[in-house]
Amino acid sequence: MAPVILELEQRPSEFDHVLVTTSQHREMLFSALDMFGLKPDINLDLMQENQTLGSFAARSLASLSDLFAELKPHTILVQGDTTTVMTAALAAFYLGVRVGHVEAGLRSFLRRNPFPEEINRRIAGCVADLHFAPTERARDNLLREGVAAEDVFVTGNTIVDALQSILPVDVFDEERLGGIDYDGRRVLLVTAHRRENHGPNLKSICSALKTLVATFDDVEIVFPVHLNPNVREMVYEELGQTPRIQLTAPVSYRDLLGVMRRCYLILTDSGGIQEEAVSFHKPVLVLREVTERPEVIECGAGKVIGLKTQDIIDETSDLLTNQERYLQMSTAINPFGDGRAAERIVNILARQAGVKGKG
Repeated sequence: MAPVILELEQRPSEFDHVLVTTSQHREMLFSALDMFGLKPDINLDLMQENQTLGSFAARSLASLSDLFAELKPHTILVQGDTTTVMTAALAAFYLGVRVGHVEAGLRSFLRRNPFPEEINRRIAGCVADLHFAPTERARDNLLREGVAAEDVFVTGNTIVDALQSILPVDVFDEERLGGIDYDGRRVLLVTAHRRENHGPNLKSICSALKTLVATFDDVEIVFPVHLNPNVREMVYEELGQTPRIQLTAPVSYRDLLGVMRRCYLILTDSGGIQEEAVSFHKPVLVLREVTERPEVIECGAGKVIGLKTQDIIDETSDLLTNQERYLQMSTAINPFGDGRAAERIVNILARQAGVKGKG
């Protein structure tokens, strides 16, 4: 969302805007905001220790409903598929406030994979008035669900705008990341945190990583470990003593992008990292059974490899030994646009509100 906010800030005569956060994923949120020099105007600070999805959703819906009733916005913008996105869209809908959904139309078509994000997106899509789809495929998904064609706008993905505006990292915030020999070793960036991967699936991933560093003596793994105890406890138990596997606390967004730029390939169950990997021309192996970003697979930059230990070993080993395949994946054309998505979104908002925009 940062590029959209920055674009709005460039047009103060056309828009008044308020940046609201619930502090969902607090540490990662403020790290990302800092990258763009942004601070929330209102921080509802709703996160609680060991909260359930239901309890957070209830607090978020109630708090955002009260806030929107007080602010009386013309339109709210939400981005992506978090529980905050779903509750904000519902709160606005209940109050008759228009909803614009950035990164609309992504679908896995499996209700529980990714969980709960697939349902969060669908609910936001049901109540949104303006759907800013990153690709033609996302637009087609919305049209099949009955969204009116005039309410869907293919803008590209704002992640491309964001990455184009961020300078490469010279010095890492996390000192250990700066001590890695990115030139002398092939560094694998790994992230794994999805709820559906807790338990046996995460253990399967860890087992594969141990085998990979034992098999390839020039491979080093960087694994920023999510703070969720279900992730952290298992990962440190399984991998904490394994040579050439660097386990860190969640790193700043700046550091994460720095590792992405320098790494050899990426293994992840994240959604956004799939988009970032394509933008950095890094092959990405998706640790899931399905992805709501099939464009990554179709353009040749990534592959969904599932969660079986041997499949992870085999697919990663092939990329580490098959230079022709590696070259094909690392030179794929980015399907997510030209870096002008935010400008398009704000121009559409201006037209919809009857404000004279730039184009």
